[in-house]
Amino acid sequence: MKTLNVRVTSRAGVKAGVLKAMKNAQSGKKVGAKPLLTFSSYEDMHRVLAPARLQIVAALAGKGALSIREVARRLGRDVKGVHTDITRLINAGVIDRTEEGVSFPYDQLHMEVDIGAAA
Repeated sequence: MKTLNVRVTSRAGVKAGVLKAMKNAQSGKKVGAKPLLTFSSYEDMHRVLAPARLQIVAALAGKGALSIREVARRLGRDVKGVHTDITRLINAGVIDRTEEGVSFPYDQLHMEVDIGAAA
């Protein structure tokens, strides 16, 4: 099952992950790559992955490419609103647009949010 992992992390967290990946690559250590989309705050993640947009992702998951009109029909929403939401998801790298339509090339989306004490 292909999963897109979504994580809220600080810039320092992203930097640490990149440095770790570089160190593994330099040492020749093979590590399975996980598709990962990161946001710097919960608010940023929620702006992109609002409930209506998550419904679009769910409608596309494992279905291949669909037209925007078909996504709107399946969700019972107007085409213009779905088009706006799909454009936001494409710009964020969550879904893809091809000649055949729009697609979410994963079977599921997994969100990770760590909440800790303020510094």
